[in-house]
Amino acid sequence: MSQITPALIKELRERTGVGMAKCKEALEEAKGSLDGAIDLLRKAGMASAVKKEGRETKEGTIIAKEGSDVVAVAEINAETDFVVKNEKFQEFCRNISDELIASKPASLDAFLKQNYSKDPSITIEGLRSLIIQVIGENIQIKRIAVMPKAKNRSFGIYSHMGGKILTVVELEGENEEALAKDIAMHVAAGVPVVAEYVKPEEVPAAIIEKEREIARGQMAGKPANIIEKILDGKINAFFDTVCLIRQKFIKDDSMSIGELIKKRSEATGKPISLVNFIRWTIGQA
Repeated sequence: MSQITPALIKELRERTGVGMAKCKEALEEAKGSLDGAIDLLRKAGMASAVKKEGRETKEGTIIAKEGSDVVAVAEINAETDFVVKNEKFQEFCRNISDELIASKPASLDAFLKQNYSKDPSITIEGLRSLIIQVIGENIQIKRIAVMPKAKNRSFGIYSHMGGKILTVVELEGENEEALAKDIAMHVAAGVPVVAEYVKPEEVPAAIIEKEREIARGQMAGKPANIIEKILDGKINAFFDTVCLIRQKFIKDDSMSIGELIKKRSEATGKPISLVNFIRWTIGQA
């Protein structure tokens, strides 16, 4: 018989989401065998979390929370939209946000392994197992991001379609949260297409060359000097589409996002620039 240590009980709890006392009883009955204890708990209908791990989680919500020094974002998935609206699921999401703000994990793997601050006897992974047991569906924390808040930076967060799409925009410039949120709303809309880069300088050379090759194929038979001129125009049009700074602002298409920022900068007399943005959607690869 293997020794039943507190660490073994804790591991069983993390893997099954079952209470400590029941885990201890199962380990005693299984003579210290972790796998045997899991089987016993399954037979008793307690370790539902273990059995639900393989189910698909196509629904979910993307959450964001701004702390004093970071902005935290997480995608949390469930099997059905009904569960996503459940208060227990929403509470779990809020708890995950709080943990991300407090601990600033370097990766999702590290985050899942860290202790839960409200109950250090379990990890974040253990907390996830508990919510699976309570709700009865597979719940997954798919991805996280922790964005540091540097000095002289403003963040805008915009949630769309009940958390199905979430965007965060980071500007260089203090007290520009309203402008950042306006741009975040534009990014969420994805007009004319979802922006992929902040500015043309960020577009990889290989991507630009691929666009040139596609354009060349559309102009077969034209004189070389004319083709090159047309190519420059097509690449500029490509930048207008995929670079956020060049896209027409959804609220006022008489100006681009870059012109919007410039106008605000001139009005305040302070430099403002677009630093970064993210756009997450549920189920995004």
